[in-house]
Amino acid sequence: QLACPQLACPLDLGCHSVGERMSSEAPKVKKPANGIAVGLNKGHVVTRLPRVVKKTAASKRNHAVRELIRDVVGYAPYERRMIELLKVGREKRALRFAKRRLGTHIRGKAKREEMSRVIQKQRQRQAHH
Repeated sequence: QLACPQLACPLDLGCHSVGERMSSEAPKVKKPANGIAVGLNKGHVVTRLPRVVKKTAASKRNHAVRELIRDVVGYAPYERRMIELLKVGREKRALRFAKRRLGTHIRGKAKREEMSRVIQKQRQRQAHH
């Protein structure tokens, strides 16, 4: 709750500028929990884990190995279905399908992009032959 310097003032009367209304004294830092169920510092005592570092791009060797494996093994059934959906122009349906199979929106978008690149490569190969 923001406290007005004039104690009797409800903040929406227009006596203060918007900036004054929005600013508070200092950002409140939560004190660590003390293991007690009630009170200001209530809560279970936990140790915070460090943030996970994002993945980096694959090396040239790894990329080549994955490409070779992909050529030998082919595509998973859900990937083949996505390719079919993309070929008939159902991009949104392909994304929804990928989201259901992969769990998150971001992973689904990445897989849809990967499959559309696969289709482009297939079309380029057909154009050259």
